[in-house]
Amino acid sequence: MAITMRKRVEIFIDGLQNDIVTALEQLDPNAPKFKRDAWTRAAGGGRGLSCVFACTPEVGQTTSTLQTKLEKAGVNVSVVHGMLPPAAIKEMRADHSTIPYDGKTSLPFFAAGISLVIHPRSPFDPTVHANYRYFEITEQAGEGEQAGRVVAWWFGGGSDLTPSYLDEEDTKHFHTTLKDACQNDELYSVYKKWCDEYFFIPHRQETRGVGGLFFDDLSDEKHARIPDDVERPRQPEEIFEFISRLGTAFIPSYIPLLQKKRDIPTDHHRRWQLLRRGRYVEFNLVYDRGTKFGLKTPSARIESILMSLPEAARWEYMSELGTLAGSEEERMISVLKNPRNWV
Repeated sequence: MAITMRKRVEIFIDGLQNDIVTALEQLDPNAPKFKRDAWTRAAGGGRGLSCVFACTPEVGQTTSTLQTKLEKAGVNVSVVHGMLPPAAIKEMRADHSTIPYDGKTSLPFFAAGISLVIHPRSPFDPTVHANYRYFEITEQAGEGEQAGRVVAWWFGGGSDLTPSYLDEEDTKHFHTTLKDACQNDELYSVYKKWCDEYFFIPHRQETRGVGGLFFDDLSDEKHARIPDDVERPRQPEEIFEFISRLGTAFIPSYIPLLQKKRDIPTDHHRRWQLLRRGRYVEFNLVYDRGTKFGLKTPSARIESILMSLPEAARWEYMSELGTLAGSEEERMISVLKNPRNWV
């Protein structure tokens, strides 16, 4: 019996999660281990594993005294299924016209993905985010069937870097690794531009970070964001292979950045890091589609959804940081307001 795409994705994300958590734990062997929190979904069905790193403060303290490489991190996997209501089906039909819709019938869905956010402790080490997912909608299963006929399927994901201080060498390494994994320069350019546009904070008129790749709704259907003449994977096997290469590229794209020897930060650097993390919070809670969708989902695991937020952030009224011409903070802001091509 041939293995289904559902199972292939599930096996891949479970293995990738283990590889990434292991690599992060080996990076700082004296730090606490990631907490592994397995869960099951009562509404509909499914399961997941949230692997979360945090240093719990001692009694009477607000922050931990441990000087670990990471401050907060999460690498989560979820594999869920259930019924998609008509309102959601109507919205999804904009990109997937093969989904049947009569305004009153719900349809079975399957969703599997890995999502991670790493917030290092040093202001000189960049935050990173990555997400790779598969979504499938079927007809109702007939008698004796495990699943009904697939009426729509697609992949989505990407990875992006968010430094507090710009290190061009880091940024070029990150983008080069992702571009090499794409094995398609034109497709890299399309997804890089999409990333810059998606992770944009309109009320600040700046991007969240220095970008990477972002894409959604990858299937064999015509795509609203990708020109017809751009060569791209279209069949499930081809797109799965593409997603697998990008997921596997995460460790070599990011871990070497955390292995670099950095300067010792001052309180000034920490203050700026917390201000930049405030911007991270603003984007995730106001604009990020995944966060907003999760918070609206009945019986959602709120702790897993909000795992992406940093442990600490800061907001200042009319802060002068980032405005002084020639400063490292102003250099960072300049790049965020004017995204570059890094490779």
